[in-house]
Amino acid sequence: MTYTELLSIADKAMKNAYAPYSEFKVGAALLCSDGTVFTGCNIENATYGATNCAERTAIFKAVSEGHRDFEAIAIVSSGGDETFPCGICRQVMAEFAPELKIILRDKNGIEAIYQLSELLPKSFSL
Repeated sequence: MTYTELLSIADKAMKNAYAPYSEFKVGAALLCSDGTVFTGCNIENATYGATNCAERTAIFKAVSEGHRDFEAIAIVSSGGDETFPCGICRQVMAEFAPELKIILRDKNGIEAIYQLSELLPKSFSL
């Protein structure tokens, strides 16, 4: 699967976002080592602490289905600019794939690839 295809899947997932408070919709598509793709969208709540990000939604779905080997995650948002994962999502990603590729796209269609270790150079681990 190409990263452009993965971004397209994330775009479709973003349409399911529940973001009545921020109106900032995010979609994610997580590529597993075996080629399986899990999607996620952000799901807001009136108490922001209960909100779940698109990235963690995709990862939690994958783990709950027995997948733990991840290669890449594509992230898109309604904001139009590159949308980097938040700190909590970065730490969750590091739990399973410290060298995960993070695929982003801006409003001009320019794609960028980052290594998780670039975005979270000193993650917490046991």
